[in-house]
Amino acid sequence: MTTSIASYLLFLLASAYSTLAAPSDFSSDVTQLFSRKYDNPDPSNDPENFFGYIPMTRYTIMALVAFISIAIAQTYMVIRYKGYYMLAMLIAEFTFTAGIALRIPLHDDPTKLGLYVAENSLIVLSPVGFIAANYVLLGRLSRWLKCNNYMLIRPERITIFFVASDVITFFVQAAGGGISASGDASKGKLGARIFLVGLILQAVSFLFFTVMYIQFLYRVRSNDPRIWSRDAGKGILNDWRALAAALFASCIFILIRSVYRIAELSQGYRGSIAKNEAIFYLFDVLMLFHAVMVYTPFWPGRFIPDKKEMERQAAEEHYKESPTTIATLPPSVQGSHIQLDHMGRPLV
Repeated sequence: MTTSIASYLLFLLASAYSTLAAPSDFSSDVTQLFSRKYDNPDPSNDPENFFGYIPMTRYTIMALVAFISIAIAQTYMVIRYKGYYMLAMLIAEFTFTAGIALRIPLHDDPTKLGLYVAENSLIVLSPVGFIAANYVLLGRLSRWLKCNNYMLIRPERITIFFVASDVITFFVQAAGGGISASGDASKGKLGARIFLVGLILQAVSFLFFTVMYIQFLYRVRSNDPRIWSRDAGKGILNDWRALAAALFASCIFILIRSVYRIAELSQGYRGSIAKNEAIFYLFDVLMLFHAVMVYTPFWPGRFIPDKKEMERQAAEEHYKESPTTIATLPPSVQGSHIQLDHMGRPLV
């Protein structure tokens, strides 16, 4: 959890920096937020319109309601069931929602550079938090199932390896986004290419992670049917395979969104895909909504305890299953419930 949260804090700092890279533009846009109404009859051919269209308020409000609802529901899940290792995703839901909200003032004037940079940075870069949460979750799942031997990469290294790749690709994207926002046409093209490279690297890394996860599930099902079916008959909300399916679905939705973003950037910011708002909501917003929504009924904290609780349970099981160890305890505590200290040693 610490690694994922730290990486996400880096994301927030870099996002804030890229957003405020041109403070005069941003502060000017905020000051003049409702002072001008956009009236160009041909927004798709207006070089000052950063979208190539006028953002539709009704789409924005629908997306806001959807993401705010999910963020609030999952905040409740964290409070009730814990699962603090998913906080990167929860934080990202709020920052993504903030990016969507900025489309409301941009409806009145889509030529405001500062607001556009803030909106684009938050929407494009927030999914880094969704991806990081999935990385952390797989490591937790394999350790909880005691199936570390079926992982291609050791669980304790999964978070470090993939989150590190996420941070690197994020900064590549942030650098490209900052250059693109310079207002210079030639620099804008260079920034778009850099941003595209970052997206491709991120997609390749996440695709490798998804394939590794599929291989993990296949090995558990094939080699350890006892663990695979241990929750059979408990109902879908208590079956670890439901959580596994949610993680798989989240990966697929994120990959679809990645393909969309790569296709969009390959055409450039003024391409036909970038100028189609319906495609944006279908393949970006909707895909990311499903990628996080699937965890609401199957909140990981309901299935997988936090690290300290996992260590306590493992230590207790060890002493319960070790007669020679228990036999060394005083007769007064043999056969009774054994309480353990923070190191897993019996309290006598």
